[in-house]
Amino acid sequence: MNGQTTTKTTNQIILDGLWRDNPIFRQILGICSTLAVTNNVTNTAVMCISLSLVTALSCATVSALKEWTPKTVRMMVQVLIIAFYVIIVDILLRAYWPDMSRSLGPYVGLIITNCIVMGRCEAFAQSNRPWPSFLDGLFSGLGYSVILLVIAAIREVMGMGTLAGYPLPYFSTQWDKWVIMVMPPGAFFVLACLLWVCRSIGIKGKKA
Repeated sequence: MNGQTTTKTTNQIILDGLWRDNPIFRQILGICSTLAVTNNVTNTAVMCISLSLVTALSCATVSALKEWTPKTVRMMVQVLIIAFYVIIVDILLRAYWPDMSRSLGPYVGLIITNCIVMGRCEAFAQSNRPWPSFLDGLFSGLGYSVILLVIAAIREVMGMGTLAGYPLPYFSTQWDKWVIMVMPPGAFFVLACLLWVCRSIGIKGKKA
């Protein structure tokens, strides 16, 4: 099966993943993660690294196998490839960081259903070479990670007075902690504010 190869440069792939085609504030994908793990920066960082690696490796593998994958079953093959890498990440966390594995619970496994991973495999990797596909998956994951880490930092600081578990001088002592920030509504609120800011910047950039 031959797809139509795009002609994006490395810089274009990086910029698209981080900003112009960001999975969260441009495509509004992967929103479930903002509710699940973004009340703690450490948990969020592990989740983001896991998703970025899974997306990059899955895209590269899908690209490498696209010529031998029948069109009629390509979606099933993509899900199997994604599941393979997610299982490896899950096993490594269970083996070398069991506390983090228990803290994240089922959310690492749910990377399989994250539409960012499948979206990049289908939209880019299916019609491009392995290396550009790897970069596209990696920087799409990093674009997702930046937004989630910002949300996690805001929620943890305002809701618990800590950052990555470490108390902050003012916020841990004098700040009146906003409990709502460590609850799902807090994630929606912070995400909405970030979407507004990022989209406003994008609109101003286009007008300029």
